[in-house]
Amino acid sequence: MDPNLTLAIEQVHATQAGIDVLVESFFDEPTNTVSYVIHDPVSRRGAVIDSVLDFDAAAGRTSTASADAMIAHAERERLTIDWLLETHAHADHLSAAPYVQQKLGGKLAIGREIITVQNVFGKIFNAGTEFARDGSEFDRLFDDGERFSIGAIPAIALHVPGHTPADMAYVIGGVVFTGDTLFMPDYGTARADFPGGDARQLYRSIRRLLSLPDETRLFLCHDYKAPGRDAFVWETTVGAERTKNVHVHEGVSEEDFVAMRRQRDATLDMPKLIIPSVQINMRAGQLPPAEDNGVTYLKVPVNLL
Repeated sequence: MDPNLTLAIEQVHATQAGIDVLVESFFDEPTNTVSYVIHDPVSRRGAVIDSVLDFDAAAGRTSTASADAMIAHAERERLTIDWLLETHAHADHLSAAPYVQQKLGGKLAIGREIITVQNVFGKIFNAGTEFARDGSEFDRLFDDGERFSIGAIPAIALHVPGHTPADMAYVIGGVVFTGDTLFMPDYGTARADFPGGDARQLYRSIRRLLSLPDETRLFLCHDYKAPGRDAFVWETTVGAERTKNVHVHEGVSEEDFVAMRRQRDATLDMPKLIIPSVQINMRAGQLPPAEDNGVTYLKVPVNLL
């Protein structure tokens, strides 16, 4: 077993006997995204995970109602926000991290492989030399196994590529924020056909997460309501995913998963907000520089994606 996963397992077991992180969820139905405000109940220090900036694509306008709800919760609970954590450069919503940081403070962090994503999409959007593509837009780039804390609660960043090269899962106390690696057991797994995605890597990343103790709570980044389910749900456990996930339960081989994922991905449309989302999220949630008329523009690559 890899040493970083061993550390994560030990952390989960240790936290289950003590004080664990408190989790508040915020579901954005237009993008099917779940964001989180979490905190250590003793120190009241916390983090914001995968925040959403509202975007009206038809009008090209941003707004902050979703982020404001998270900010209001943090202020109401009198939290000190130390971290703004991104699980990856999302293709389905714009990150509100810079706005939240302005209001609440904290360091903005993502996995180090965001540099790979910046290089790939910097070329796709012909971003120019002013776009550094070195991760410097973020305050912290996590390596696999890097440790940090939320107050007194220990945390470990695990690199789980496949959906994108830069995906990270955050093991915080005894819970895990999985990003887009996994969905609810009745819905399956994330796609792996974006530039830099890899179904084989995704399978191995999922198996890594499913090596955590069965009772480990998993908090997901999205839910789309599986057929026959009426409610949105975004919390599950390692045991439920390992035994019941319709794409990757025990007994599904890597080759079978890769074949399924490739066949399924070939039928999927691009996310509605992928063009604006990636341009902004690869810049840590910042808009591209304004042009000489003071207006910011987003590019649409024609017949490329």
